[in-house]
Amino acid sequence: MAILTVCINKQRKRKDGCYSVYIRVAHNGKSVYIPTDKVVGDKGLSTSLEVIDPFVLKPLSSQIITWLDALNRQDTSVWTARQVAEFLKNLNEDLLFSEYARKHIDRLIDNGQERSAKNYKLALQHMERFFGTTQVKFSQLTSANVRKWIESLNSTARAKEMYPVCMRQVFRAAIDELNDYDNGIIKVKTNPWGKVRIPASDRPNKKAITAEACRAFFSAPLPETRMIDPLPELGRDVAMMVLCLAGMNTVDIFNLRKQDYHGGVIHYRRTKTTKSRTDGAYIEMRVPEVIKPLFEKYRAGDHTDRLFRFCDRFSTSDSFCSNVNTGIKQICKSMGLSKEQWYCVYTFRHTWATTAQNDCGATLAEVGFAMNHSHRYTVTRGYVQLDFSPAWRLNEQVIDFILFSDATSRRMELEKPEDDGLFCLSTKMLIRAAAFFQGKCLANFEDIGYSNIEEVTKALVAQFPADIPNRSMVQFKIVNCDNGKVHVYEHQKGKGF
Repeated sequence: MAILTVCINKQRKRKDGCYSVYIRVAHNGKSVYIPTDKVVGDKGLSTSLEVIDPFVLKPLSSQIITWLDALNRQDTSVWTARQVAEFLKNLNEDLLFSEYARKHIDRLIDNGQERSAKNYKLALQHMERFFGTTQVKFSQLTSANVRKWIESLNSTARAKEMYPVCMRQVFRAAIDELNDYDNGIIKVKTNPWGKVRIPASDRPNKKAITAEACRAFFSAPLPETRMIDPLPELGRDVAMMVLCLAGMNTVDIFNLRKQDYHGGVIHYRRTKTTKSRTDGAYIEMRVPEVIKPLFEKYRAGDHTDRLFRFCDRFSTSDSFCSNVNTGIKQICKSMGLSKEQWYCVYTFRHTWATTAQNDCGATLAEVGFAMNHSHRYTVTRGYVQLDFSPAWRLNEQVIDFILFSDATSRRMELEKPEDDGLFCLSTKMLIRAAAFFQGKCLANFEDIGYSNIEEVTKALVAQFPADIPNRSMVQFKIVNCDNGKVHVYEHQKGKGF
């Protein structure tokens, strides 16, 4: 077993008259000296030059106890003194969080999780800017420091939750990989995340527009330009693809391969969740006739296996999406929309979902299935050979409602301004009137010739039975069949009638 003692180099006195303090590691007949950050003067040494300064001995003795505990968990019988010293120095090594985080990000990329890796990289860069160094250490990530970093994100909508979650995941991965609790090797000694509260991101406003607004967008004249392949045209065409493919993401459109499209159906896995779902986020979507010309317009040549030639113009899916959004905004500007109302590619994904639920009568489960969202039926899906045709039929319903009809969307009906609340009658209006007591219809008629509510009430009351108790409430309902307005009221027997 190695012997650890606190000592000085008696032959090397510093110019200031002090000695540097070491921990001597004696093992198998050899000795190695590990330097410390302590120094001692003559008053802290005995006559035999042994360290007696309590302010030096106390922390170093505690360190020695920790090291001995770690060594007792190892079989050091065949180790040299230098190997023991290296083992002990590694225990004290102040590891770089930044370095480990970059390795973690590289692993995500190697695993095909490029989009997640991008978010992790942005989070790390923001943390490094906050700490003022690209070499952030694990020891710097105390609860207080991490809390201050999170507070610096308060003005953001999404990053205040996403960035801390990303860095917490890196920290947990480091603990799992670097700490060996069985052998007492604890390289990451602290974990600040237990005392830190990560705020929730702001709930985004719904991006969906009405079917009427959608029709106006696709029928709007494109802004004039001298470009051969203008961005407004690209933005409109890709927005149409997104809308007519049940809200398909631009990254999935960009990544489609020729082999993914056959038999009039595209077969793909949703990039965002393919790594996190047991079914690989796989879906099949039939291509509607209305966008097949766009498939031919943007079909890639034989030089690539990609389905569309977007890859010839844009190097990444992010660049593609950004330019599509720019084109969409240019159309919105030409339409005279205020900047706050400009659309983006996600507008048409949200519009598809909203129209499917509000105007086509689909349930949320049916909408989620068609849009390839995560679901609660993971086990069940493992048993079933899925039939995607219900999603195709729903997609056709949405397309027909938006592009091939002038029907008023449900949202437009709900957003109509309220009327002035006046319920007027004339002798030429057809009305349907009824009176109810304890839920039972006492009297009713449908007729013309009534100029006010009082006349209708008298006509109904004339049909009432005589056994209605005094001071009982009776409910009246009048429907104006000409304009659809309804008036509901009640009277008490003995007062109102």
